[in-house]
Formats: sequence, C-alpha cells, structure tokens
Amino acid sequence: MPVIRLPDGSARTFDHPLTLMEVAQSIGPGLAKAALAGRIDGKLVDLSTLVEHDAAVEIVTGKDADGLEIIRHSTAHLLAQAVKALYPNAQVTIGPVVEDGFYYDFSYERPFTPEDLGAIEKKMAELAAKAIPVRREVMDREKAVEFFRDQGERYKAEIIEAIPQGEQISLYSQGDFTDLCRGPHVPDTGKLKAFKLMKVAGAYWRGDSRNAMLQRVYGTAWADKKDLDAYLHRLEEAEKRDHRKIGKLQDLFHTQEEAPGMVFWHPNGWALYQQVEQYMRRVFVENGYQEIRCPQILDVSLWKASGHWDNFHENMFFTASENREYAVKPMNCPGHVQVFKQHLHSYRELPIRFGEFGSCHRNEPSGTLHGIMRVRGFNQDDGHVFCTEDQIQDEVVAFIGTLRHVYADFGFTDILYKLSTRPPMRLGSDEIWDKAEGALAAALNAQGMEYQLQPGEGAFYGPKIEFALKDAIGRVWQCGTIQVDFMMPGRLGAEYVGEDNARHTPVMLHRAIIGSMERFIGILIEHYAGYFPLWLAPVQAVVLNITGNQAEYAAELAKELVKQGFRVKSDLRNEKIGFKIREHTVQRVPYLLIVGDKELDSRTVSVRAQNGKDLGVFSLPDLIGKFSVDVASRVAFQ
Repeated sequence: MPVIRLPDGSARTFDHPLTLMEVAQSIGPGLAKAALAGRIDGKLVDLSTLVEHDAAVEIVTGKDADGLEIIRHSTAHLLAQAVKALYPNAQVTIGPVVEDGFYYDFSYERPFTPEDLGAIEKKMAELAAKAIPVRREVMDREKAVEFFRDQGERYKAEIIEAIPQGEQISLYSQGDFTDLCRGPHVPDTGKLKAFKLMKVAGAYWRGDSRNAMLQRVYGTAWADKKDLDAYLHRLEEAEKRDHRKIGKLQDLFHTQEEAPGMVFWHPNGWALYQQVEQYMRRVFVENGYQEIRCPQILDVSLWKASGHWDNFHENMFFTASENREYAVKPMNCPGHVQVFKQHLHSYRELPIRFGEFGSCHRNEPSGTLHGIMRVRGFNQDDGHVFCTEDQIQDEVVAFIGTLRHVYADFGFTDILYKLSTRPPMRLGSDEIWDKAEGALAAALNAQGMEYQLQPGEGAFYGPKIEFALKDAIGRVWQCGTIQVDFMMPGRLGAEYVGEDNARHTPVMLHRAIIGSMERFIGILIEHYAGYFPLWLAPVQAVVLNITGNQAEYAAELAKELVKQGFRVKSDLRNEKIGFKIREHTVQRVPYLLIVGDKELDSRTVSVRAQNGKDLGVFSLPDLIGKFSVDVASRVAFQ
C-alpha cells in the first residue's frame, strides 16, 4: 500500500501500485489532461512509471521548465518520425534540446529545401493530431545495435556501440518509428500542439570535420500556441533590433575578415563606448576602487603559476620574442596580483580594490563570432578585491547593491541571480570550496535574493554568482559576476600581515558588472533598438537649417552646444528640410533642432523630438536646461 506525498504536503494511500498517470487522474481530470511526466523522489520519469512504494510524487506539466524540455525533446522525435515517413532513405542521428527549441541531424542524399520543411512540418501536425501513444522499452545493448542495423540506421548503431557493454538501452516508439533515448517523453503525440521548423544548417557527424556532413533541422516548440506566437514575435523584434544592422545605420562600428572577432569603432560608436566607460569609471571611484593598468602580454610562466595554462590555454593567443614565450592576456587577474605584491600590506589596509578597463583576447572559434556580441578582442570593467575571509560577505553584499543601481541606470530592472558551484576540473580542496560557496550563498540570503543553483558551473578556481538581466523583449543576458578565489593569490605569492603579525594569503574576489564592454554595448543597442536615452545617444541632436540664409546661425548653435558638453552636429547641406528630417529620424537622433528665418531673427530654435513630436521654440539657455535635465534623468524616450 504505497503512501504518496504530494507537493502541497498532503498524502494519499493506495492499496496497489499505480502509474503516475493514475496518480494524476486521482487528483483531478484537469491535472491528468495537462500531465506530461512526473517525478518520483525527485527523479524525472514517464507517466507510465509505476509507483510501488512510499514516495514523494510530483506531476509535471507544460508550465514547468522540465515539462517544456520534455515537449521539445518529444517534438524532436516527432520531427524524425515525419522525416522517415516522407523520406524513408533518410538516416536519423541525434536530436537534442537547445535554447528555445531543438534540432535533429539527418543524413540524406540531397539538401532539404524550404518546400521540404513545409511538408515535414505538415506531416508532424498530422502525426500529432493522431495522439499516437509513446511507449518505452528497455533492450540489451547488443540487441539494440542489431535492431538499428536491421533498420539501416548505422548512425544509431554507432552511438549504441560507444556505450559500455552490458548496459541496458532505453528505446521510445510511436507508431512505426523507434528512437534511442533516455527519456522521459510525453505520453502521446497529441501533447505536442505548438511547434515550428525554423531552418536547415550543415553539421558534421560528432562535430568532426573529418566525418560526413549532415543536415541539421532546427525547430522550436512550446506548451501552447500563445507561447509559440509570443516567441515568434520576439524573433521578429530581435531581427529589427539586430545590433549589426543598427550599428551600420547609425555608423557605430564594423568588423572585417582581416581582423576576425575584433571591432573597428567609428566616431559615433566610440562616443557611445566612452559614455559607458566613463560612467563605469565613476562607479569605480565611488566604490573605493583604484584604477590600474597592466601589460597586454605576460610570460607563460605566470599563466602556468596562476592555473590558466592547465585550464584555459586552448583559448589563449601566444607570441614569442628572444626565445621566450608569452601569452596575450585572456583575463586581468594575474596582473592585478602582481600590483598587490609590490607592497607588503597590513590587514588594516584590507580590503584593497583594484579596477581596470582591461583589454583581453581569447581565441574563440570563428563559427561562434557574432558582431560585437561574441568577439576575440574585448575590454572589461574588471575589478579585484583583496580581503580577509571575514570581509567576503560584506564585499559581496555591497557589490550586489552597486550592480543593481548600475543596471537600473542603463534601463535594466529585471535581474536573475545564479550561484555556480564547483566544477569537476578545479583547484583546491573540498573544504575550501565549501567555505567559498557558503560565503556567496550567505550574501544572497542576507539580502533575501531568490537565486538559481547551477551545480558544476563555477570557474576552475572558485564559485561565482552570475547576474543576468532581461531586455526590452524578454531575452536574458548574463553580464555581471562575482567570484570567490582562495587559490590564485596563494599560487602567485600574494600575502598580507595579519593581526597576529604573521603572513597570510588574502582572499581574492573577481568582479565585473557589465563584463565585456563590446557585448554590453551590443545588448544596449538591441535593448533600445537604437533609440537611446539622451545620456547615451552617440549624437544627441542635429541642427538643421531650412535655407542657406540660416547656415551660419545653425553652425553657431551647434558649436555652442558642443561647448556645453553635448554631442551635437549640424547638417548644412543644400537639401530640402523634409529630406534632412527624415534621414536623421531614421538614424534615431533624439532631437532635431530646426532653424529658419523666424528662429534666426529671434535667436531661438524649433525642437522636434525623436518620436516626431514638435516640442516648440526654445531659447538657447532653455534648450541647454532641457538637455541637462534629460541627461541627468537617464530616462529613455517614450
């Protein structure tokens, strides 16, 4: 007689073993209809799984993160079933879940066309409508290899052959289609109601360019059509906001093949970059950081001592001179330790905080480079705090408060917190990691922050809190981080004199608020779709003359506003005023300042806002006052 404990704290007793679906039915028809899978004592399993003993049970629906992942994985199987139904000679390989969807790799004699994708999606809808039951079975490894070989599925057979002998293999079948999978899956294809195929790309088998080229079909799947439509709308919005398109429109930056992953900043883009950097420089000063600057290249011996050689050298650039090998720095921390070591510090001086807008280079794969979002050369608002163990929590709490304020000033108020703990490959003992992870958790708990635990996602030298922000269309971007490091200062010989007059190794906190300046600016461009608040706008206003009669006055206005610290240009071209207004409106300039004969005579200016609204006529002092208020408010245009 199993006793089943439910998430609400209630318990139900049954006189016989029963499946999770039967448990859901006993709770109510609504839950049974929505059920996709379940958990028994925390383990995610199919609804057909028997509960044979006392257990904690939870029913998983499409509202759960696990439920959405099951929908996507099951839809990948539905895709494979449809492909096999339409193209029997196609061979299936693997079909994992990825962010916002899934993909499946196929081997087929010709490339899939857009028309093929339409036919496949139609077949998927037909199969889903039939509500075909999904069955799980377990098979011996050798028998599973034979099963897929008999079907001509050599890729599946190869996957299973790589599994150790003696292992049992789980297979899932729906109709006449059977796939290798750990599961769990939806109970029937009727649960798959909102999906769309997105594109086809090439992919090498097992990611090895020496192997056969496969066709990767990408798709997305959601719990219902409303969520699918919202996602497709976000994609449309993201396309409109693409920082590469806006960067070209506003003449901000470019990249080119001769310098892959490096950014060429144009005057407008560098003006935006400097606004971000100078703001962050004030944050350094206001929070007790001393700004420093360290070399770009350092002897590899230092990187070996720090631990980066063993854990990161594949992502580093190297150079040599006079029979010595150097590395171009991928991060700033070893250099900051060298500055700390130049003096023997007392415990009374701690914490010591160093900040650097450090230029770093990482050898990212060429296929991952993306505009200024993913680059090989970048700058960080990097900082390191040298402190005692007793100071960790206060430093982390203060940092979180500063970070929240900074994000709000840039227009981000929705922040996600993630605590990443020890990875398999790491430095140091479990005792040290316990201490470091405990300090970060205590800082989050002290502020009542809800956070997600990410086991195994910490850096090789210490755990970290990651801070992710949501943009205007709901996308999540991981930017800030703070990491506790008990290892690197000792490895590099950093010491301070304690209260006991003995020498001790400081704790090192690695912290960044915006992270990569390049990436953060890309996020800002897409968040605002180029319609920046006045304090960030690369060009804050353009003065436009209606005829040549006002050209000298327009130039004088622009010059005076520049003297007042504003980023203002004049457009004195011999073009119609309507043409000039349209051009600068498309370029998303916050204010257009128009002068005709009336304004020339009264020494005033007509002001037109970014949204096309006529704000009236301003004297120069009044205009300077308005601009000053707008800059100080940091509020985006509505």
